[in-house]
Amino acid sequence: MEKMRVSVVIPTLNEEKDLPNLLESLKKQTFRDFEILVADAGSKDQTRPIATSFGARVVDGGMPGVGRNRGAAASNGDYLFFFDADVVLPEDFLAKAVREMDEEFIDLATCVFYPMSNLRLDKILFAFTNLTVKMSVNNNPRAAGFCIFITRRLFDRIGGFDESLRLAEDHDLVGRASVFRSLHVLKSTSLQVSIRRLAKEGRFSLIKKYFEVEMHLLTKGKVREDIVEYEFGNFEEEDTESVQKAIDKFEQSLIKFESQYNDWSAKMQHLPVVERMRETQKRLQQGAEAVTAGLKGIFTARKKES
Repeated sequence: MEKMRVSVVIPTLNEEKDLPNLLESLKKQTFRDFEILVADAGSKDQTRPIATSFGARVVDGGMPGVGRNRGAAASNGDYLFFFDADVVLPEDFLAKAVREMDEEFIDLATCVFYPMSNLRLDKILFAFTNLTVKMSVNNNPRAAGFCIFITRRLFDRIGGFDESLRLAEDHDLVGRASVFRSLHVLKSTSLQVSIRRLAKEGRFSLIKKYFEVEMHLLTKGKVREDIVEYEFGNFEEEDTESVQKAIDKFEQSLIKFESQYNDWSAKMQHLPVVERMRETQKRLQQGAEAVTAGLKGIFTARKKES
């Protein structure tokens, strides 16, 4: 088997709708020294034929962690790039990512990601998610499973994904890998990801789950009060003045918080490790509180308008 620089691994299950978009973006990459492994968990649609038509090798998968492991086992690249079927890459993504990892001697990385959505609330929520990833690299690092990049030697060293986990297997892998090599957020590139999870479950329902799980992982503390007392289902941006003002206020609070973080992070490198971790935890909690307050403002405005 010919040695490759990059092995792209994609776990799938009935992804005939979204997979072609990712595969088309891979087809357009300026960097060409890569292979594609699709680890399919028994799709009943056209996922497998579509993958094959784009030149991908298809292997049997399972749950996301299982599929990623099976794809990695069948691959031959120096780097393993894990994506989900619903992401899309700029045409220079692989070229920039590989160059940065090579030049900076990076073994473990993720990147900033943006929503395939024109809804301002989606953009704000994704901005906060990206910020929490950046803030956590030195304290409880994590990365989403749809954008994890790792050298094969490090992946093999930690034994890949823990297949016994049904939730947060991506965070677990990054946590174990970061014991040996620090997580980096790539500065040179980014990707887009669909909002299908938000659309399927409803933004506020999913946000609620996000806080119950993600903020616990980030801050080591549980959210003891529900963000809302009722479910809204899906959300479409409304033109009512009160809702727009609430969204404006939410956005400005996050912009201010990110600016404060950027100033603080420049000074953080000079702090002792223990103090750095303590400060990071405190600021993550402040971020969680800012988002909670912002969302409550939107919820209240919408409730008044209903």
